[in-house]
Amino acid sequence: MSKVRSLSLTSRIMIGMVLGVVVGFIFQAILAGEDDFLIPLGLFSLPIKAFFVDGIFHVGGQIFIASLKMLVVPLVFVSLVCGTCSLSDPKKLGRLGGKSILLYLFTTAIAITVAITLALIFNPGEGINLPSDANYSAKEAPTLAQVIIGMFPTNPIDAMASGNMLQVIVFALLFGIAMALSGKAGKRVASVFEDLNTVILKLVTLLMNIAPYGVFFLMAKLFTTIDLKLIKSLALYFSIVVLALFIHGLVNYSILLKVLTGLNPVTFLKKMKNACLFAFSTSSSSATMPITLETANKKLGAHNSVASFTVPLGATINMDGTAIMQGVATVFISQVFAVDLSISDYLMVILTATLASVGTAGVPGVGLIMLAMVLNQVGLPVEGIAIIIGVDRLLDMTRTAVNVTGDCMVTCVVAKSEGQLDEDVFNDPDAAKDLEDYHKSIN
Repeated sequence: MSKVRSLSLTSRIMIGMVLGVVVGFIFQAILAGEDDFLIPLGLFSLPIKAFFVDGIFHVGGQIFIASLKMLVVPLVFVSLVCGTCSLSDPKKLGRLGGKSILLYLFTTAIAITVAITLALIFNPGEGINLPSDANYSAKEAPTLAQVIIGMFPTNPIDAMASGNMLQVIVFALLFGIAMALSGKAGKRVASVFEDLNTVILKLVTLLMNIAPYGVFFLMAKLFTTIDLKLIKSLALYFSIVVLALFIHGLVNYSILLKVLTGLNPVTFLKKMKNACLFAFSTSSSSATMPITLETANKKLGAHNSVASFTVPLGATINMDGTAIMQGVATVFISQVFAVDLSISDYLMVILTATLASVGTAGVPGVGLIMLAMVLNQVGLPVEGIAIIIGVDRLLDMTRTAVNVTGDCMVTCVVAKSEGQLDEDVFNDPDAAKDLEDYHKSIN
């Protein structure tokens, strides 16, 4: 037990992940394609799938996801109110918003360009037989006007209850500005919010300690139920998407960080380990947001006035990982259906996917809606989505890790440009070590 306590949270999450994958593969081998496998125990038989996979693994994994999502709205609202009301110049919000959105759009354009280039080099769609039952019904994308109108809440409490992050962000910004302009009354309310922020961050720290168990449950269920034959048949498509994600996450972000800030990319990537592991296991930027914010504040040194704005915004509009999937999928589907796309078509794909990342922000199922928009824009059949949707769950895990890395990279760039980045914290390898020590002490 003492050895387990001495391990860092990152190490324990990694152990949970590996054990989950191993257990998942073992269970998949035992089930061997059957609906279930019964273990005779004398008076009764124990069904492996019903008891473990659909029972313990499912319940444990969903509790973990729910516990993280529980924190998202209160953390974003309180943290963003604290950050906004601490701004000496309310006009700074305009600069923060402009810089953040432009950077997110720029990285999305780079991401899909890399994806299309790799796909055109390796031709993942050649030799793929079109399934006879390929069928996919795309949801209609909202208009830009609808998205802009939908950003402003008619009922802030309802926005919080439904988890509409764009509306929560807008209300928090307005509330924070009002507090900053309210003199002594605003300062009294601000002190309450600062205390609330401290308590919520402590709750984040407490809940992070169930992460190794939650990750184990999620991985065990996923690798018990995943269709390995389908991944094998789409191996080239799968590999190109993963390669593009790694290039973007490790190379492109590192170059941008170095060029725009002069900061050490290796230091940055090392400090992203925890957040990326959470993102990989949950497949949700929103669920990972409490850990992303903690990483940006405590490990990377970004001031809360910047991080509390850029991280929630990035979790909503940063679509780099999704853009990579769309780029490869567009080339893949065009080759499967034997449709030749011109250079202007590919430029249209880049433009559509980049602008759609903001135009569909906050829309449920946004990834597939954006892909349907892109395919329609260049005249490709939307039914092609049905071919790749089976392997999307595993790719989504890696996409989310890339998106979270992008959120923190943009946060560092914006914070540095505003003079709100503590480089001593960024360069300190032991930054936030007190959090790790706390994790160990209560395990």
